[in-house]
Amino acid sequence: MFSFSYKVVLLFFTLLFATNIQAQDFQGQAYYFSKTTMDMSRWNRGGKMSEAQKKQMEARMKPWLEKTYILTFNKEESIFKEDEKLEGGPGGRAPSVWGSSFSAGLQYKNIKEKVFLQDQEFFGKQFLITEQMAPFAWKMGSETKKIGQYTCYKATTMRPSSELNFTSTNNRGKEKKKEKIKEESVSEASKVKVAEVKVAVAQDDKEKEVEEEEKQKMVEVVAWYSPMIPVSQGPTEYWGLPGLILELSAGNTTMLCSKIVMNPEEKITIKRPTKGEVVTKKQYNEIITGKMQEMRDNRGRGSRRY
Repeated sequence: MFSFSYKVVLLFFTLLFATNIQAQDFQGQAYYFSKTTMDMSRWNRGGKMSEAQKKQMEARMKPWLEKTYILTFNKEESIFKEDEKLEGGPGGRAPSVWGSSFSAGLQYKNIKEKVFLQDQEFFGKQFLITEQMAPFAWKMGSETKKIGQYTCYKATTMRPSSELNFTSTNNRGKEKKKEKIKEESVSEASKVKVAEVKVAVAQDDKEKEVEEEEKQKMVEVVAWYSPMIPVSQGPTEYWGLPGLILELSAGNTTMLCSKIVMNPEEKITIKRPTKGEVVTKKQYNEIITGKMQEMRDNRGRGSRRY
């Protein structure tokens, strides 16, 4: 439960800044630095990678693990996108065919209409991911800390780990692959081959169980919001707090606001994205999963020797 002093402070900030918001065409921009940690053991099965190789892998992955984003917002709408100024150049982003396909596109939120849209390109095809915004079950706290000049309050919620990465893919399609291996191996009438397939299938089943457990695992999301900027907005799809979210930690990713520009001199128009094939988040994830499976199958066929 909130303490009496917390309620008083929150009410003071809300009334103070809400008056200014109503008196002008309110707009702002928040700049976020995002950092994601990566478990290198997932890339080092069997312990074959040396320390030098690990460091080389980390350097290659850095452009995907450290990014800068801009959130442009007003009283009702927001646009969240990656800062394009940092793309390209030596040690920069990967070629656009990969960068645009596996990086989240521009995200639009309308908290009045409860509409979330994502303008996403995937291997040359444009999609418009459309979702109805469901409220987060935020648990409010009285703990505070300063982020820059802003006093922030802590709030938490729980989400399945599978929902933390908007463009994540999984290893669906393994069943088809396993059945195909079974048929090919049995047709050779080779006991050795059958035994090998049984081991491979058992390993695949084990990996699938682990993946399902990971997807169902509930992860705590921690947000730090400031009533000093009383808009119910935040980075990516997060929203619903009585103040702008300035820091967010979800899974292995943390986003921290490094700069805020209130009512910039050059007004920025927030445009709702409209182009692309309309799909839901679930449908889009199925599309990219199918494409990744197709790429794996093609790579497997290309590596066979005749």
